[in-house]
Amino acid sequence: MESNEPLVTASVRDLHRSYGRGGRAVHALRGVSLTLRRGTFTAIMGPSGSGKTTLLHCLAGMDRPSRGEVWWGGTEVSRLPERRLAELRRSQVGFVFQAFNLMPAMTVAQNVELPGRLAGRRVERAAVREVLARVGLAGRERHRPGQLSGGQQQRVAIARALLARPSVLFADEPTGALDRATGHEVLGLLREGVDREGQTCVMVTHDPVAAGYADRVVVLADGLLVDDLDRPSAGAVADRLARTGG
Repeated sequence: MESNEPLVTASVRDLHRSYGRGGRAVHALRGVSLTLRRGTFTAIMGPSGSGKTTLLHCLAGMDRPSRGEVWWGGTEVSRLPERRLAELRRSQVGFVFQAFNLMPAMTVAQNVELPGRLAGRRVERAAVREVLARVGLAGRERHRPGQLSGGQQQRVAIARALLARPSVLFADEPTGALDRATGHEVLGLLREGVDREGQTCVMVTHDPVAAGYADRVVVLADGLLVDDLDRPSAGAVADRLARTGG
């Protein structure tokens, strides 16, 4: 079933993802089911190798499950042809990564515009200025990434993800390369998108303090969902991770 309705929820049902075959196969996910409510901020946590990044990539349509279903609203995206899936990714979701993934030869404005131009959309300069102002980079449109701090580069990456007003923003360790103070600023921007814009944010993090910005924390271990915490404190998250080897 496929629908063009705005994304209400993202969900996975009995999700399995394996790499390799036979006795050498690595089972990254082993039957995970999870529904992400619209307008909420969810942190995915767990020890190294627990499957958290694999889960994020499957939820975001960047990786295909070996078995199970991935749904965006009324569309089962795990069964879509790659071209249609790419179209939905461009219109429904945004991505923020630890490594920023900016083009060093392009200006800040050009980096923000790039996904829209690659998708064949007309990008209004006023919209670019507006989203850069929203992340605290007004007046930096002509700078290049090398002229910015790490925190400012991550703000550019967030502005790029927000320009198309995605229903869901996926963030993979977005503060992993930042100092604590700058990381708090970036997390505040993600939280603001949820509170002010009704956006859904899904973030992989290893940091209990970062997880404290979320409404919900789900914990993976050995490819299984082992806990689901509602608005936990950083201390409660750290304690739970310690019990799973995180």
